Amino acid sequence: MQTSPFDLDDDHTYQAWRERKLATAPRSLDELIVDIEDPRRLSADEHRAVLDRCRRANMAIYRSQIGALEGTDIVRACGRQFGLDRLDHNRGAEADAVTALTVQDDALHTPYVPYTDRPIHWHTDGYYNRLDRQDHALLLHCVRPAMRGGANALMDHEMAYLLMRDTNPEFVRALMRPDAMMIPRNVVDGEELRPDRTGPVFMVTAAGTLHMRYTMRKRNVVWEQDPVLLAAVAWLEALLKGGSPHIFRATLQSGWGLISNNVLHDRTGFDDAPDPASKRLLYRARYHDRIDGT
Repeated sequence: MQTSPFDLDDDHTYQAWRERKLATAPRSLDELIVDIEDPRRLSADEHRAVLDRCRRANMAIYRSQIGALEGTDIVRACGRQFGLDRLDHNRGAEADAVTALTVQDDALHTPYVPYTDRPIHWHTDGYYNRLDRQDHALLLHCVRPAMRGGANALMDHEMAYLLMRDTNPEFVRALMRPDAMMIPRNVVDGEELRPDRTGPVFMVTAAGTLHMRYTMRKRNVVWEQDPVLLAAVAWLEALLKGGSPHIFRATLQSGWGLISNNVLHDRTGFDDAPDPASKRLLYRARYHDRIDGT
């Protein structure tokens, strides 16, 4: 019989997984950082080091030597080395499905916060997608940081699960309900771009891995009005707003990148440089794949 640490009725497997998870979890941001030459062509040692961080924390930050080089091929080439091929062709992305995240004031982009300088609350990417088209990996690459601000907070979703289950397993059970959260439909100029979508917060994939769908943006989600579920949502919000040692904060610099299994993250607001050629620019790739080997 197959066992799973994410089965609330299998405490033995959970306790063994929990012990390993806590023993190998990073204790500081520095433990997540890997120095590399070029994300497009990782050496065997560089690849191994990035994968080690992803196995321990579902994420790694690479610090490359390519500086402010532009080109979405950087992201795609990096992702392919970790089995990431199936890109999410989301609205606002470039033709190759990689998104250029920079402040844009045109009608297509202005309704969406990632294209502004405003802060973005805690979330996982693609939480509004169909359940069979979820984003299981996220890759960010920084060409130019903002003049001030634009920092990311990061938390391994498996660690959030662990801390919640230790506090109250019924919170986890509530967030696994298929009707836990409803994402309201997206309508632009009278056209429905996406219908209402209902689903769980914590999902166990067919491969047995844990996936999380979440947003703290209250106008973007309707929670099922169950007392235990609402208590779980409040607990999670308090965790993410608190000072957990499992939350790491970083501001990506030119040539830096984040590769992850779509962990929880946010972004502070920022001030751009006055020169348009020096504006903040990050490339974002969302994948329906999970990082190979994690």
